[in-house]
Amino acid sequence: MAPALQTMIRDLHRRPGRERRGLCLAEGVRLVEEAVGANMEIRAAVVSPALDATARGQALRRSLATRVTATEITDDELTELAATEHPQGVIAVLAWRPWALDDIEPTATSVLVVLDAIQDPGNVGTIGRTAWALGAAGLVALPGTAELINPKTLRGSMGALFRLPSVATTEAALRTWLERHHFHLVAAASDGTPLPDSELPKPLALVLGNEGAGLQSALGRTATARVAIPLSSGVESLNVAVAAGILLYGALRDR
Repeated sequence: MAPALQTMIRDLHRRPGRERRGLCLAEGVRLVEEAVGANMEIRAAVVSPALDATARGQALRRSLATRVTATEITDDELTELAATEHPQGVIAVLAWRPWALDDIEPTATSVLVVLDAIQDPGNVGTIGRTAWALGAAGLVALPGTAELINPKTLRGSMGALFRLPSVATTEAALRTWLERHHFHLVAAASDGTPLPDSELPKPLALVLGNEGAGLQSALGRTATARVAIPLSSGVESLNVAVAAGILLYGALRDR
């Protein structure tokens, strides 16, 4: 393998490398399949014999061949380059086109997910996957939220962030956009109105706070309404990604 390619892949495991190059990594059959299916630009790929262990892997190899000349390496070499324990014989380098707020196409019944300093990339990815699955209009990451193209975020999203408009932006820019499109702002909070009793007018921006510290932004703290998930006695809280799924389902159920 060319030293330059090896250096690039290693560099993309770090945030400064991703930001400098405008690239990110996809590892494993499922995530690379999703990148191909979403028509992401694939700049490079490395594959090893492990990719041919399944018919699905063989099909992915053929699909990649129509887009990029993959570099063949050994299984051990690929494992050394990968961040995951089982990379399944494939790593792809993807060009990342940052989404903008205007890429979101709001309607009168839209629900937008706003992440307020959610720091765990796995949670961010899972929320993105859930938002895509349930039909949210987009995902917005405020400052303090995990990087949207962190490899752990992309794996957690199972490729949803290749398709769902997912925007990292400032609080001021988001507030202006929400006001322009007449969104109602609702924050998830333990002291909010229980979800079954809540009226959630659309279009709706649902703000989810930090895993431990709760809402951090003025946007979240000054929301016009607050909503809570009723919990059994003695249960303090839910994982933020689980809570996001419940609240999104409740918000979208009556669209």
